[in-house]
Amino acid sequence: MIISRTPLRVSFCGGGSDLPQFYRHHGGAVLSMSIKRYVYLAMHDYFGGEGYILKYSKIETPGRVEDIEHRILRQVFGDYGIHGVDFNSSADVPAGTGLGSSSAFTVGLLNLCNAYLGHYESATRLAEKACDIELNKLGEPIGKQDQYGCALGGMNFLTFNPDESVECEVVPITIEMRHRLESCLTMFYLGGTRSASALLAEQGQNLLQDSRAIAEMKALVASAYELRRQILGDVDVLGQFLHEGWERKRRMASGISNSLVDDAYARARAAGATGGKLLGAGGSGFLLTYTPPEKQESVRQALSEYRPYDVRLDTIGSTIIYAD
Repeated sequence: MIISRTPLRVSFCGGGSDLPQFYRHHGGAVLSMSIKRYVYLAMHDYFGGEGYILKYSKIETPGRVEDIEHRILRQVFGDYGIHGVDFNSSADVPAGTGLGSSSAFTVGLLNLCNAYLGHYESATRLAEKACDIELNKLGEPIGKQDQYGCALGGMNFLTFNPDESVECEVVPITIEMRHRLESCLTMFYLGGTRSASALLAEQGQNLLQDSRAIAEMKALVASAYELRRQILGDVDVLGQFLHEGWERKRRMASGISNSLVDDAYARARAAGATGGKLLGAGGSGFLLTYTPPEKQESVRQALSEYRPYDVRLDTIGSTIIYAD
């Protein structure tokens, strides 16, 4: 039995600039943080022989790799020549809620397959391969930030260059900074799940032909660089950057926000949150808020119909937690 554990991530600023439609022309930048909410994948030899038993949101028992319905499993098992295995997945939160679970699944699966075969690849290489699988081989209309955030762990400033290269800078967080971040950040689950593909496809198209959307995204990239500069001196600037970034982001495509999200965010702000944003591509899922500790209870009461989740920094990234 081999088990991989891969963190989910929250994106603070610059999300969307990691889409190829934007960074290939203008370059992109994102500041994000891995969190202690995980995707767990387990695999061992299948007693039934050469086929598979695959357990995720459904159960598959295909005899051949080409018969696997799950696109990521089919692609990765085919690439690695994996057969005759019993596979199981679970996660701390539902898929499709804006925390990068699909890319965490891909990164964790690559890590799992390497361990199963007795191989090792660096976190950066896992992220590169996950991007290749999701964007190039499977043609998903997504960006590159999730794969790196899930693979690396910690807080990272990611730069996406027109030549397809990605630069990863670890943001050095002191113990005091970490405690402040964790005491001020909260996620509220607004309900619902969605595939990011349709929303990101619309955003990507807008970033090719809508001059207003391009200008808004350039401003978000500039904000990501400025937040990277300021956050080491004063963690609390994050609240205002989140607020300004969300106001820009929600104007960039029709499905990013809706009346439910707008109402929840307005109530959080009125109760004391200095900023926040809907995580992921938009539409539903988790609302991230930044609130001084003395106002936390007020915000939680204002959003009492939604379940709150603490946000804790993961510093390890994707890892193998059991192998026997």
